[in-house]
Amino acid sequence: MKNKKVLIIGGAGFIGHNLAIYLKKRKFDVWTVDNLKINNLAHVKKNIKNKNQKKLYLSFLKDRLKLLKKNKIPLKICDVSKKSKILKIVQNFKPNIVIHLAAVSHDSRSNTNPEEAFENSQRTLFNSLESIKDKKNSHFIYFSSSMVYGNFKKKVAFEQDTCNPIGIYGSLKLSGELLVKSYSNVFGNKYTIVRPSALYGERCISNRVIQIFLENAFQRKKIFIKGDGREKLDFTYIDDLCSGIFKIVKDQRKSSNRTFNLTYGSARSINDLRKLTKKKFKNQIFVSVSRNKLMAIRGTLSIKKAKRMLKYNPKFSLEKGFEKYYRWYSKNYANR
Repeated sequence: MKNKKVLIIGGAGFIGHNLAIYLKKRKFDVWTVDNLKINNLAHVKKNIKNKNQKKLYLSFLKDRLKLLKKNKIPLKICDVSKKSKILKIVQNFKPNIVIHLAAVSHDSRSNTNPEEAFENSQRTLFNSLESIKDKKNSHFIYFSSSMVYGNFKKKVAFEQDTCNPIGIYGSLKLSGELLVKSYSNVFGNKYTIVRPSALYGERCISNRVIQIFLENAFQRKKIFIKGDGREKLDFTYIDDLCSGIFKIVKDQRKSSNRTFNLTYGSARSINDLRKLTKKKFKNQIFVSVSRNKLMAIRGTLSIKKAKRMLKYNPKFSLEKGFEKYYRWYSKNYANR
């Protein structure tokens, strides 16, 4: 592999730090960029009022930084919404591959504060694209979301399906996809768009479904289920996503100028997750509440394209991934 210099924008986030470590262990030269404000240290210190939760989240975030340092991955503290700063980093590092993760990674927060979501999604994306537009051999990887599909019309969503997001988060992600493609059309840069779904794994603080289930269970809090529990999500363990990104950067010829669903490829119900949780926490209390109508009804994302073109092969079923995450959480929660 000749193109081995990877810049991850949003690299201290949940996906970013896991991906940085995964690629570094596979001999890539990785730099990370993050302002540590969105879904990170500054946000937790300012907005999390519960002392136990704040302590837990801060410990996870500090572990991320320790792991980046341990793996000798530079972290550049930078507000990517300021164009001149990311331009300077790109000029100094000269990456072959730029992975853009900077965003408000929560649907309800985007709906509650659209301006924050725009500044930390569209503005940062624009500046990232600007930083490499004159570098013809660069490859830009954009993290979109399953939320771009909106309410699934069928049980399985394919990359070529019409996208119709219903909330601000999904709309920003879809407009980001269009911007990435337009830059490629105008300036000739290669790109890959990735659509993950219902991610979970170590050191997550982003209010994702499985994280909330385990977090509440360990703290002996009620778990609130929105709806009747029959709704399905394509739960994806973080290591499977990282393996898919590795496939993309390993063989850029096959992934260039394409969009891929990168999930486990088989949706499971919230009730399935409830059963797994109940096995670990016998006395856990679950409470049904009405679902948010702005939360898209989703299901399975087809990964046939990624399997065929990238040889993508996810390993973690919900049972296997949940068990691994539970063991990590059990060990780390007990030590806090």
